[in-house]
Amino acid sequence: MSRVDDLALVREYTKNEGLVKHMLAVEAAMRAYARHYGADEEKWGTVGLLHDFDYERWPNPLDHPLQGSLILAERGYPDDVIYAIKSHADYLTDCPRVSLLDKVLYACDELSGFITACALVRPGRLEGLTAKSVRKKLKQLSFAANVHREDVTNGAADLGVDLDQHIDFVIAALQKSADELGLQPVAGESGE
Repeated sequence: MSRVDDLALVREYTKNEGLVKHMLAVEAAMRAYARHYGADEEKWGTVGLLHDFDYERWPNPLDHPLQGSLILAERGYPDDVIYAIKSHADYLTDCPRVSLLDKVLYACDELSGFITACALVRPGRLEGLTAKSVRKKLKQLSFAANVHREDVTNGAADLGVDLDQHIDFVIAALQKSADELGLQPVAGESGE
């Protein structure tokens, strides 16, 4: 499969642009980590891009990501890609995160969404965003309330990385895709 195929699958099942941008953000973070770890960037990008493609149609636990995993199997995606996508759902106890690919997806999923939320309330968007400011927002439970804070901290711990370093790494990854993610600085403004 190619990224063109992956994007077509995302567009076939997802109409919500915010959800599409979330998947693109997770893809960007996954690709950056693949380069960092010397892993297969295309495979890791596919996992990031497709991890929530079924969510709009099947948002309930168990349906998501199991419905998507059936579709991916029918379309010939590799077993390790399907397993990694299934493993990002904590409620699927028969799919523990075992590989580095599984752990990176889990570590990047909620954090990418949270960083995006932080960026959207700043004129500079991702420009100048730091781990310190993200952590401050994490403590504000009313901000991006649908983000599971424990997934952010547990993801970094499971991956064995310092949370601040992980946040900074994902911010840098998203900055490289700011145009595609709609996170360019607002003209004439920047800063915290």
